[in-house]
Formats: sequence, C-alpha cells, structure tokens
Amino acid sequence: MKWQRIRALTLKEARQVFRDPSSVAIGIVFPLMMILLFGYGLSLDVSQASVAIVDEDPSPATTSLVGSFQLSPYFAVTVARSMAEAKALALDRKVDGIVRIPSDFTRRWNLGKADVQILVDGTDANQGRIILAYAQGPVGQWSAAQARSAPAAGPVIVADRMWFNESNDSHYFLVPGLVVLVMTIIGAFLTAMVVAREWERGTLEALFVTPVRAGEFLVSKIIPYFGLGMIGFVLCILAGKFLFHVPIRGSLPLVCLASMVYLMVALGVGLLVSTVVKSQFLASQLAMLLTFLPAMMLSGFLYDIRSMPAAIRAITYVMPARYAVAIMQTLFLAGNVPSVVWPSLAVLAGMAAVLLTLTRLATRKRLS
Repeated sequence: MKWQRIRALTLKEARQVFRDPSSVAIGIVFPLMMILLFGYGLSLDVSQASVAIVDEDPSPATTSLVGSFQLSPYFAVTVARSMAEAKALALDRKVDGIVRIPSDFTRRWNLGKADVQILVDGTDANQGRIILAYAQGPVGQWSAAQARSAPAAGPVIVADRMWFNESNDSHYFLVPGLVVLVMTIIGAFLTAMVVAREWERGTLEALFVTPVRAGEFLVSKIIPYFGLGMIGFVLCILAGKFLFHVPIRGSLPLVCLASMVYLMVALGVGLLVSTVVKSQFLASQLAMLLTFLPAMMLSGFLYDIRSMPAAIRAITYVMPARYAVAIMQTLFLAGNVPSVVWPSLAVLAGMAAVLLTLTRLATRKRLS
C-alpha cells in the first residue's frame, strides 16, 4: 500500500466533500438541526398537563389537596364545578385528565380509607400513563403533610429515587441516542453515494488504468467521512453538555472510542451499499432503509426493545445501532459498566471488520 497515493486520493476526496454543498449540509448543518430539533422539540416528559379538578366535598382538607395540584409544576389546573363540566372540557380536548374528589372523601379519610379518582384521556396512552404517575406526587405530598399534622392516623410514606436520571429529564435519555443517530446519517448516508457518484460521473473508469489498489481507494474514501463524522460527534457532545446539561459519568476516552468504532460500522455499511449499487438515488434510499430507520425505531433510542414482539427483538440483534445506543446511554448516565460496554463494543468491532472486509472484496472485483 503506497501512502503517497492514499494521501493524494484523500486530499482529492476531502476537497470534493467540502466543495459539495450537499455534503456539507448533511455532514454539519443537518446534525446541528437534528440536535436542536430533537433536543428542544422532542421530549418524552409531560409538563403542564391540563387537568380539571372536581371537588365534590368542599372542606379544608380537600382545599389543601386541590392546592397541592395547583402548586405542582407538572399540572395546569382548571377547577370544575361538576363532573358534567369536567367531562365537557375533556371531550373538547381542553384538559388531558380529571381529578375527582368524591362527596364522601372527608368521612372516608377520617376512617383511613379515602380515595381520589383520576381519569385520563386514553387516546394518547403514553401521556395518560405519565399523567397517572405524576398525579401520585401531589396526592402523596398532601397525604404526608396530613400525616405530620396527625401522626397517629398517618400513612406510610414512600421515599423514592430514580437512579442515573435524578431530575427525570428525558434529554438524559435522548441525547446519547442522538449521538448514534447523527453518526449513522454521516457515516452511512454520505458514504452510500461515494462510489455510486464515481460510477455516475464516469471518473471510476479512469482509476482502472492507474496503479491505485482497491484498499488504497477505500482508505481514501473512509478518512474524509470519518473526520466529518467526528465533527458531528463533537457537536453532539458539546450540545448535550452545554445546551441540555446531560452528564457524562463514564470515561470520555471510552465514549470517543465507542463512537469511532460505531462510525466505522456506519462507514462500512455505506461503502458496501455504494460499491454494490451504481445509482446514487438507489444507494441513498437503501442506506436509509438499512441504517437510519433501524437506528430510529429498533435501537432503543425511542422505543423500549423489551416491549417489542419476540420476532422484532430477534431482528434488533443484527442492528449495530442497538449496541451503540446501549453503550452511549450507559457511558453517559451510569458510568463505566464493563458488563454492558465491552461486550457491545466487541460486537460493533466485529461488525465493522466484517463490513469492511466485504466492501474490500466487492471493490476488488470492480477495480482489479
């Protein structure tokens, strides 16, 4: 392998990348847009959920319970005079749920068996579950306050804690996956068009009469896009740290290593597709189908893999993004957990080796 030829081809490819507005847009501008859109526009949290409260048993105790909901940062409270009014608000989609304090609440509370009815809009099941969980907070705070004023009749107080995400902020969960998503786009989508573009422009035939070898050709294609992918990685890290305040509890060098290994997997997929398919349009669509959509849907980035059907879970084991998301979320939030990081990293390294080998074999057939 002649490094002079690799250097010349790499410089040529780098100039071509930065002279092409579409490559710069996909490699730098698009990741920035994704960071801002996903970071500020996508959230799995529910804040200021609108609820209607119906107090059918006005008393000092129920007034303080209503106040607990009004003071909660998670709820925007509308006090309804009756269940009929509250139902009308729910049907008009003006509130997401109803909190009903029954007419015998005070009497049953004095007997130690009071309850509060909470009804949520089930058209959005995920939001409904979150509102139900959030509603436990004001009720629990009110119950604890009443227990302090009347210890003999007080209930057991549960002290809970959420490990690795104490602030219960979904950005902690999304930003590590966003790192994987950005590198998937840069690594696979851009390189999927590299060799196909050479075929369409007729420049690849000119390389047949040169001393350039297949390995040198592939290395020169990998280096510029690897650098572009690492720029996207740095942008994600900086955005996660300074815009969304996501901690990195693991080793930063290990985060970089995992990112580089996954980027090589994405580059391998893109180059293999680009080598086999001679059309840029077809190559880009195939790369999107093989990498971006699985990274979005089947990696655990947005949807819990454990809740998927068994057949779909089996498919996720051959998706590189599954292992990359697991590594990133662990390193960002839990720290250096060897039982998660190293096996997943080994799988990614094996995938990268297989993909690059296949690409080398496919390219040799065309350039020999």
